[in-house]
Amino acid sequence: MTDRFAVTYHIRCDAASIEARALSIAVEQSVEMPVDAIDEPAVLDHTVGRVADIRAMKDGQFEVRIDLALSTTGLEAGQLINMLFGNSSIHDDVTLADADFPDSLLEAFPGPGPGLTGLQGVNATRALTCSALKPQGLPPQGLAKIARKLAAGDLDFIKDDHGLADQAYAPFAQRVKACAKAVREANPRTRYIPSVTGNLDTMRQQIKIARDNGLDAAMIAPMIAGLPSLEALRRENPDIALFAHPALAGASRIAPPLLLGKLFRLFGADATIFPNHGGRFGYSPQTCRDLAHAARRDWSSLAPCLPVPAGGMSPERVDEMLEFYGTRVMLLIGGGLLAAKDAMIQETLAFTRKVHAYGRT
Repeated sequence: MTDRFAVTYHIRCDAASIEARALSIAVEQSVEMPVDAIDEPAVLDHTVGRVADIRAMKDGQFEVRIDLALSTTGLEAGQLINMLFGNSSIHDDVTLADADFPDSLLEAFPGPGPGLTGLQGVNATRALTCSALKPQGLPPQGLAKIARKLAAGDLDFIKDDHGLADQAYAPFAQRVKACAKAVREANPRTRYIPSVTGNLDTMRQQIKIARDNGLDAAMIAPMIAGLPSLEALRRENPDIALFAHPALAGASRIAPPLLLGKLFRLFGADATIFPNHGGRFGYSPQTCRDLAHAARRDWSSLAPCLPVPAGGMSPERVDEMLEFYGTRVMLLIGGGLLAAKDAMIQETLAFTRKVHAYGRT
């Protein structure tokens, strides 16, 4: 069994200092103390991180690959991210770019439950459609009214905005009951995704409420709720489709394809929502392409995760996005549909019909 795994960092440093800087990160991400103060041979041989490769990049940075001991992760989500980037995330010259995991580590984590195939169907020939319930501040019946219109537009999914939690103006239980009922009555085919928030015990209670209302999906923001919480909810609810929201992910200096594509998938996300290029966030086309590939590619025995590009998208971009991502994707358009107001049903129907028609001759 492989006893180490490779982690790639991008380091901003001058050429004369990069070897020492790389070694300092290898130590920081393993034993976190002067190596010459360690007397135990087993620690020196098996635990201390090793610099495996240093390569100059075009932008003046260096790509550094460090081999870390698999045993230090404890095969647990929180400790894995700690060993990948815990202390080094505090250094503003370091970015966590990628990691290559052996099968022995991959097998220790749940991966997706229903996954891409469970959400899209085994023989699916088209992309999925989704929108978001907004804005915050509306009572449950106000949100349910919007949900009813969106469902009448024949969407596959309607999710809570990530800002909806358990606020006094729209308590979780009341909101979920009202929205689930409205969606079911407007279009039994449309699935509603409530956002679960709070500590792990609270999220467990909220998933039970979702189940009691006939729902089979939920959304979680792993960087706010905690990666171990995502893993725990996946293990406890193998049949629930978990959508991962990227809130706070940009604060981590972790490359999006690794964090949103690989790690969220590893810990249990069935679908990963991310900012599409050309929207109101700054991801490049290459970042989006790499993220979608990381979510869907063959990866040991883990099921593929469904990429969900979002963030300021409009129905006019449907063909462009499907050309870019292919049809193994979910297109999420929120404000672009909500802005239609009284014509929301018609605008949503136009969006879904455009997706359904894509690629047909």
